Order: sequence, then C-alpha cells, then structure tokens
Amino acid sequence: MPRPPKDEEFTDFVHASWPSLYRTAYLLLGDHAAAEDLVQTALAKTYAAWSKVRSVEAAPAFARTTLVNTANSWFRRRSWGRERPTDPIPERGAPAPDPSDRPAVVAALATLPPRQRAVVVLRYYEDLSVAQVARILGCAEGTVKSQTSDALAKLRVELGEAVVPETLGASHD
Repeated sequence: MPRPPKDEEFTDFVHASWPSLYRTAYLLLGDHAAAEDLVQTALAKTYAAWSKVRSVEAAPAFARTTLVNTANSWFRRRSWGRERPTDPIPERGAPAPDPSDRPAVVAALATLPPRQRAVVVLRYYEDLSVAQVARILGCAEGTVKSQTSDALAKLRVELGEAVVPETLGASHD
C-alpha cells in the first residue's frame, strides 16, 4: 500500500494541477472569478483530506472529484442562477481547434443545466470515460449517457452540426 503524501508534496501538487483544475472549473461555471474560487475551495478541501489521499498519483482525480462535487453543491444554492456578468468574458486558456468557435461554445455550455454541463466537460474536455464520470458525479452510467446525449443535442441546436457533429457522443464506452 502506498504511503500517504506529505505536506511538501501538496505544494508541488497544487502548482502542477492548478491550470487543469482552473480550466475545468471555468468550463463548469463560465466565470473566471468563480472558477478561481471553486479551485481554491476544492484545493482547501483536498488539503483537509490530504492524509486520506493514497498517493500523489491519485491526488489529481481526488481534487477533480472534489471540484465537481463542490460545483454541484454551489449549483443547488438558490442564488446560483441569478447573478449575471456585466462585462463580456475575456478570451483565455488553451486554443480550441477553431478559436472562432470558442465564445459560442462557452456561451452554449452556460445554457446547459449544471449536470449536463458537468458531464460534457468531464467527458470531452477532461476525456474521462462514462464510468469515471459516473463515479465522480455519483450516478449511474446510464444517467451519464442520457445526460450526454441530451446535452449534445442541445449544443447541436445552439452551435450547429459543424461544431458538434452528430458522430460526437455516438460511442458508448
């Protein structure tokens, strides 16, 4: 059995994992400041449970699960959907295959219900399997598949077949 990681390893872990966690948080929330808050909260919760993390290699998955669960608890708040940004969202992050589609994709993601958004981000941005997403979200694999199908159908209507091809989501792994 691997030894639990040490506090010094947590610092290294934070530096290495922040960009990935931040990008995932931004895609889940659609707001830079809220994404930073979410990552900070998830990392604080990860640190509080650091002695339970089996190894440094397991830490990214632990932190990502904590991040998604924290976001889901935020989505349940009554005030969640009432805040509206007043400024346009600035461009940031890794370039997408066609950068001109990025603002439309981010805007379309924001129209999805929280669980559908989480499923799409985890499946297609984090490249996780249906089983991994089901574990993270605490639901059945069938729920992940149906939420993915519903979300992709909505995104196709919003973005068109060129951005979200019909073949996307066709596999049932």
